[in-house]
Amino acid sequence: MASTFSGLTYDAFDAQASALFWAAVLRLRVAPGATAQRAELEDPERRGAPRLVFRQVTDGRPLRTPLHLELSTTDLDAEACRLVQLGARRLGGVSDGAARWVTLADPEGNAFDLVRS
Repeated sequence: MASTFSGLTYDAFDAQASALFWAAVLRLRVAPGATAQRAELEDPERRGAPRLVFRQVTDGRPLRTPLHLELSTTDLDAEACRLVQLGARRLGGVSDGAARWVTLADPEGNAFDLVRS
């Protein structure tokens, strides 16, 4: 018997609010029944998005994980602006020859990278 990847679980102070942000970023849909305690994203067009589940944590997050999402785009500047308009905060960026990316934080302060593809 082997393990298989089935999705990502995201700890959030408000699961529904986080799911709404990420649904807008990824152009997915929040599944019916979302609450502040639990929410899940749907991929109605079957574009291959991984399963994303958001669950509420109420005791803070004493351990921060180094794992974060990496998104890719062909228009780094325009997409970074769109994500900031959705509620992301720009933390920094790197432009090193051909490699170029922006590090942002979602509304709860979790970092993610936007990479030029």
